Amino acid sequence: MSKDKIFKPGERALKSGQYEIEGPRGGWTGKERTVTKGEPLPPTPKSGQRYRLADPTKH
Repeated sequence: MSKDKIFKPGERALKSGQYEIEGPRGGWTGKERTVTKGEPLPPTPKSGQRYRLADPTKH
């Protein structure tokens, strides 16, 4: 899985780690959420935002 894959809120995480919230135009918000593999990504603060895996869990 590429670290550059974009995920929508509600999609299941393919890997555990820190997911950074990306703005609607692709800019970074500076906010991250910790998500466990197989769990759905939480809703974003604003409409149109998405997630990108920033730091996968190492184990």
